[in-house]
Amino acid sequence: MRTARLVAVGGVIAYRALFNWTTPGMFIGTLLVGPLFQLLFFAYLGRQLQVADDRFYIVGNAVLAASLACVFGGTMAVANERRFGTLGHVLLSPRSRTALFLGRALPYAGNGLLIAAFTLAGGALLLGLRIPPGALPGLALALAVGSLSCGSFGLTLGALGLRFRDVWVVSNVSVALLLLLTGVNVPAERLPGWMATIGEGLPITHAAQAARLLAAGQGFGAAAPALGWECVIGVGYAVAAAVLLKVFEAESRAHATLDTL
Repeated sequence: MRTARLVAVGGVIAYRALFNWTTPGMFIGTLLVGPLFQLLFFAYLGRQLQVADDRFYIVGNAVLAASLACVFGGTMAVANERRFGTLGHVLLSPRSRTALFLGRALPYAGNGLLIAAFTLAGGALLLGLRIPPGALPGLALALAVGSLSCGSFGLTLGALGLRFRDVWVVSNVSVALLLLLTGVNVPAERLPGWMATIGEGLPITHAAQAARLLAAGQGFGAAAPALGWECVIGVGYAVAAAVLLKVFEAESRAHATLDTL
């Protein structure tokens, strides 16, 4: 119970303290309007090039919409502690830093789920996509799993903030890779083999596959394997984040580089 409280309360407090989108206008413009316009751009581009139908782009970009908040949020959860000079206080705490930092990914995953649901609803309304009512619970689960996986991925990038000075370059490149390699806007079968292989190991790839199957009315059984792989990838990144935090903390202590900007 103490660990669960640390994860929940610590995550919420850190979210409030380190969240950079501080005004409603910035939140709406950056995290709601931006992904919706991106969805419309790729949907109309896909129509023009006859690559895929509207469902492909609506569902894919809805899952992708969670990545902005989750990747940058997970990165900020660690990197901003160093940037604002409070990392030393966190690391001096006797409580488990692994639980503390992993808990910080949860509010950003919830934020990503909200954005993904808004993008899916907005895209379906604007482009006239009909989603079977029975698919909605499965779609919500697919979006939630994708958001959690992406949050773990962001936390892994944030762990690099204990070693690298400019982790934002890594985050920006990672978001671009999610756009290009996960099959959300380009069908995986049309990607070069090596790009598709890399995409298989990235978050949201399998969540997007599962969401598309559900939106097409194929049922939860057809989507379950893809959701299972997304869970495996999310857990893998969470373990990687925990290991990197431990290793980089030990090295930073040894070299006295915890607060180096």
